[in-house]
Amino acid sequence: MDGMHDLGGKQGFSPINKEGKRTAFKADWEIKAGSLMGQMVGQRVFNMDEYRHAIERMAPAHYLSASYFERVFTGVASLCIEKGVITPQELEQAIGEAVPLSVPSKSGRAHQGSLPDLKIGDTVRVRNLFAPGHIRMPGYVRGKVGTIVGVSPAYPYPDAAAHGLESARQVSFDVCFLASDLWEDGSDSAEVHVGLFHAYLEKVEG
Repeated sequence: MDGMHDLGGKQGFSPINKEGKRTAFKADWEIKAGSLMGQMVGQRVFNMDEYRHAIERMAPAHYLSASYFERVFTGVASLCIEKGVITPQELEQAIGEAVPLSVPSKSGRAHQGSLPDLKIGDTVRVRNLFAPGHIRMPGYVRGKVGTIVGVSPAYPYPDAAAHGLESARQVSFDVCFLASDLWEDGSDSAEVHVGLFHAYLEKVEG
């Protein structure tokens, strides 16, 4: 899903504001929104991939104008309505005004077929994948070549888990890219590490 949330590598958003040490929450409602998200995941009303995808489905103008915890609330509220926990009318009555929600989800996908034999030290290319639903592949690494430097335990495959589909768990690989390979003539000399699920990668031979 190439949504507005996929901002990595995009220009025009000004430098990152380094505020230094600050509190995690600025208001009591932010604590409640974060707690509600944790409770819903803990009670298996929805999973983390569904939650991430709900935020991705926010209207672009709403996403860009919303704070972090506004996005948390929108994702939770949208999923609670979609799961039948609360109706839109009940939510509006509780809030006292209309609440903008995420747009409906498009289809997800389970992984099919074999996976390449990969290990630390291998050179890999990120597959040129596009998905209408949830995908945890940053757009700026699509088609790029890097080196595997780490491996995680197996986790639910997000492309399927965000849509209630069954699919085998997969490890994710810590892939190291050179910034100059990602953004030619437009970056500092640096390394960029990205966690990428097994199915997103193909081995580069030779």
